Amino acid sequence: MHFHLEQSLPGQRDDVVAAFVDPAFFASLQLLPKVDAPEFLDQQVDGSIVRQRVRYRFTGQVSSAVTRVIDPKKMVWIDESTYDLTRHRAEFRIIPEHYTNKLHCSGSYVFEAVGDQTRRLIDGDLRVSVPLVNRPVERAIVSGLEEHLADEAEAMRAWLSKGPKTG
Repeated sequence: MHFHLEQSLPGQRDDVVAAFVDPAFFASLQLLPKVDAPEFLDQQVDGSIVRQRVRYRFTGQVSSAVTRVIDPKKMVWIDESTYDLTRHRAEFRIIPEHYTNKLHCSGSYVFEAVGDQTRRLIDGDLRVSVPLVNRPVERAIVSGLEEHLADEAEAMRAWLSKGPKTG
């Protein structure tokens, strides 16, 4: 299924994008509901291109339809992203650590300046390969992603309120 999400983030575009490539920002996400503290795995910087990998572990509740086919303890994935800091864009892939043949997700982020805010446009393709429950599970994943983005926006507000970060 294709999905499109729009998210309003507090802060100037350059500051918001800088936070998404700052390992310390991910460390600040330890209190988000439904996921353990993200584990920043690695990052390579080549000029304005930043490639990074971050591991997430789902800790929230899932429906019984999901638990029939997926063990919630194995809902662990790596977000592999490539940010283009000049173009204010990113490409991402979600790589499950378990059930690798059952979930495929990739897409892009575009960060737009909107006054003193930033709009993140997210376009992605998600495919769950589990007969009979694939569509409901895909919808549940996208709904969970929307909730996570709302929580992440609040974390971004707290992060940026501490002032600009300098390298």
